[in-house]
Amino acid sequence: MNYSSSRRLTLGDANNALIKLVAANLIVFITLSLCKAYFFFFYQDRAVLEATFRTSILPWFLLPASPTEVLTHWWTIFTFPFANLGIWMVIGNMLWLWAFGFIFQDLSGNRKIIPLYLYGAWAGGLTYVVASLFFPSLANTGGYMGSTAAVMAIAVATTLLTPQYRIMPDLLGGFPLWVLSSVYILITLATRPLDQPLSYLPLLAGGLTGFIFMHLIGRGIDTSAWMSNLFDWAGQLFNPNRPKKIRLPLKEQLFYKATRRPFKRTPHLTQDRIDAILDKINAKGMSSLSSEEREILNRASNN
Repeated sequence: MNYSSSRRLTLGDANNALIKLVAANLIVFITLSLCKAYFFFFYQDRAVLEATFRTSILPWFLLPASPTEVLTHWWTIFTFPFANLGIWMVIGNMLWLWAFGFIFQDLSGNRKIIPLYLYGAWAGGLTYVVASLFFPSLANTGGYMGSTAAVMAIAVATTLLTPQYRIMPDLLGGFPLWVLSSVYILITLATRPLDQPLSYLPLLAGGLTGFIFMHLIGRGIDTSAWMSNLFDWAGQLFNPNRPKKIRLPLKEQLFYKATRRPFKRTPHLTQDRIDAILDKINAKGMSSLSSEEREILNRASNN
């Protein structure tokens, strides 16, 4: 399978999509933390504070378990993939995202990782909502949030992209990437809360998404292209330095590829017209003739 390669992106590179993903996760996490810190000024009881935070702030970020609530809180489709609650949750997800995302972006370019991240998160969220319909007693009443399913998709896709990639090759030859992926999957599954059995299903959906994504790439189908083009269009929408489209006149639009004029007028050659041109030459000289009159005179001399 052939994959597009790109130059290695630095931390400060504006095209580094991995940095944008990490930044988005950290921004949402800091926003949630500041909101919780704000409640400390009003609620001394920690239980009351947590309950107030989960009922007034979290519903704006997490994906509801009910499909009808998803329709009324449609913006959560774009917020829940970046909402990590808890310092250890965000640190763990970001470390694994960087470990696999760095390799994936380095080998496949910077235009696939964000679509793959969103596909994995959306697949995990959709699986959770559907599972909540069949097992409402097992569903978390709050909803679903977090980047774990998205990171799982990137981990699986990276492993399929290059399973023999060597981690730390300078240390006794290193070890293949699939070993790190296996450790990550085992740790992620083992740390799932036992009182939330439905939380395992989004992880499986995320891993399956990464598998399908790379399978389609191998068949020449890039499902990330439309999203990347959409991001490019949105990024240039408010860019004052973007190249402006120049609307050509209709005549130039129709004949801009022609190597000669589409129509050339040929004056009618008559004896009276020739005599009039000769009289004009006698009266005013050759310099007084128009281009059409000169052409008539040349045609008459050739004939």
